[in-house]
Amino acid sequence: MERKYNANLIDNAKSLRKGMTKEERHLWYDFLRSYPVKFRRQAVINKYIADFYCPGAKLIIELDGSQHFEEKGLEYDEKRTSFLEQYGLTVIRIANNMINKQFRAVCEYIDNCVRQIIQSPQSPDGASSPC
Repeated sequence: MERKYNANLIDNAKSLRKGMTKEERHLWYDFLRSYPVKFRRQAVINKYIADFYCPGAKLIIELDGSQHFEEKGLEYDEKRTSFLEQYGLTVIRIANNMINKQFRAVCEYIDNCVRQIIQSPQSPDGASSPC
């Protein structure tokens, strides 16, 4: 398995942090930044940059715009998720329109996922708990 960290993506991750989408800013500043379990934004994990990563829960949150719902985007996301799950990470995907229309429900969903993962022991095969 490849290394979990790729230093070549640091500059790109910094740029993405500075240029966060409206939905990423909303989720970060209005929920994740002050969440009791630490989250990082635009975290480098091997050859990918996760929108938000919680090391304590081994949870990745990806916010998806419309391009993610087209065939090419769906295939790419499936490949990416499978790759990240090899590290024992759980990936959840949230559509941008959910951030805009049901922000409280999204926050509750994330909170439930974090709590479920942290409180549940890992299965014998090392797979993380699904949300």
